[in-house]
Amino acid sequence: MFSSGTTKTPWRRTERDPKAQPLFAYVDGAWKPAESETESESEKPPPDSLAIIAWNIDFMRILDEQRMKAALKYVHGLVEGSGGKPTVVMFNEMVDTDLQQIQDQPWIQQGYNITDLTPEHWESDRYGTCILVPKSMPVSSVFRVHYKETAFQRDALFVDIDLPGKRTLRIGTTHLESLVAKPPIRPLQMARAASFMHKAYASVLGGDMNAHQPFDKTLHLENKLKDAYLETGGEEGAESGMTWGQMGGRRPRTRFGLSRLDKLLFCGGIEAKRFETFGIDVEVEDEADRKEIMEEDDLEKGWVTDHLGVRGEFRVIAPE
Repeated sequence: MFSSGTTKTPWRRTERDPKAQPLFAYVDGAWKPAESETESESEKPPPDSLAIIAWNIDFMRILDEQRMKAALKYVHGLVEGSGGKPTVVMFNEMVDTDLQQIQDQPWIQQGYNITDLTPEHWESDRYGTCILVPKSMPVSSVFRVHYKETAFQRDALFVDIDLPGKRTLRIGTTHLESLVAKPPIRPLQMARAASFMHKAYASVLGGDMNAHQPFDKTLHLENKLKDAYLETGGEEGAESGMTWGQMGGRRPRTRFGLSRLDKLLFCGGIEAKRFETFGIDVEVEDEADRKEIMEEDDLEKGWVTDHLGVRGEFRVIAPE
């Protein structure tokens, strides 16, 4: 059974245990808390191959609704082009209107269950994370880890997928601390998230890791995690792996250059088969809106966000 999440603030940052929250299913024309893991379209076990998408949609740029509309249209195309492979979709920096647009999409209503309808369970009252889980995947639990060490109100969101043999595939998204902190905070947050990953048979964690300092390059190794980009042949420092800067404002791009902020990390009985970035040059649809965004944020185009997304294909490894 899923948590009902009826209180206005159903968590305290001082709590060390994760906080359960509902999963929502579209039933009889409305989104409702899923009563059990059986509210999926199939009683068959989930396939051993899946795709995972993670994308940060900048909450600070103007025209939230127009930008999210274009982003969702693009992601829908990625899902349709997956060749039938079930695709988990994870978003960072969602705002209220983004959550509403997610709920209103017919393709999401038909094919997905979602973790968040409102910001109720977010650490921040301004922006947060959301996961879309294919209905074919039997979800046993949803929970959020509220980081004790955070100045930017960050957390990690996980969903547990039932695998045959009473095993669990744990999929999560996080938005690690921004900027430089003394002492660093991201290592503490990564260690906290990784501790939950290692408790499952197989785990994948994706999102904006804000990896822009030297120590960020080895955080996955220190926490016994693998990096999907590196595991599939990518090279640290190569421009092909960069996920931030290509669509940033002229001034910050000149100051900071390109960075590989966004990652897919994994551990346990799962392997990465493919990794790619996506979303370059995705713009809002209306020409007037594009011009407004360009003028407001000093951009060359009316981009929906400053991040590329990351997409990985994974295979769950059967136990020996």
